[in-house]
Amino acid sequence: MAESDKVFAGSIPKFYDTLMVPLIFGAYAADTAALVASFSPGAVLETAAGSGVVTRALAPQLRADARYVVTDLNQPMLDYAASRQGADSRIAWQQADALALPFADAAFDVVCCQFGAMFFPNRVAGYAEARRVLRPGGRFVFSVWDRIEENAFADDVTKAVATVFPNDPPRFLARTPHGYHDVALIREELRRAGFTDVVVETHEKLSCAPSARDAATAYCQGTPLRNEIEARDASLLQLATDRATQAIASRHGAGPVAGKIQAHVIVAAG
Repeated sequence: MAESDKVFAGSIPKFYDTLMVPLIFGAYAADTAALVASFSPGAVLETAAGSGVVTRALAPQLRADARYVVTDLNQPMLDYAASRQGADSRIAWQQADALALPFADAAFDVVCCQFGAMFFPNRVAGYAEARRVLRPGGRFVFSVWDRIEENAFADDVTKAVATVFPNDPPRFLARTPHGYHDVALIREELRRAGFTDVVVETHEKLSCAPSARDAATAYCQGTPLRNEIEARDASLLQLATDRATQAIASRHGAGPVAGKIQAHVIVAAG
């Protein structure tokens, strides 16, 4: 993973939240929130919270006496998430690295992480930290994207942007968000981190956008793919977005567009 893959700053948090969240994250966030809430936890830790889509869905479903600690490695994303959340005395916002959590052992009933594990430089270390801060009987709930070929818009955008930079195609989407999809590997790394009970389910959903332009802008300007494009030639960001728009429109239509997305949802315990 390139260092730029972890940089969510500048205008990215706003584009991410206003475009990417409704495009691909919202529906999975609702599922994650319902799953976590079904355990009736008294203390929840969320890592890699991003712009707070799970936080907004989960907080209303937690007990009145629950404690909810929301963290992210990127302070700009955490600040944006906090700005979107209504006042809630149960929630504490804290910048934190999921690989070195600043919390005591056995402090939480549930640790949740939606689409963040793919960004961990050392996933076994991240999983071990989640296990360390879980109480006996606690659960680690997280999700990762399936391979890019199972996620239509991401695949379309990656191929289209490659035509702008044929000698050095930006591969952020394939490399990182969609680069950790091997279920056998996920199970093995959780086992190495000390988890003994692992359930993996694969969920297909439909990603919808008002237009091909909205979907293309979400990926090209609301994710670290933007960093890769601008590192090559910032003047070509609009061209890359245009090419992605054309690719999505040619495959999915000129009006409102819809494409398949697919992800693995994991619950680990033990």
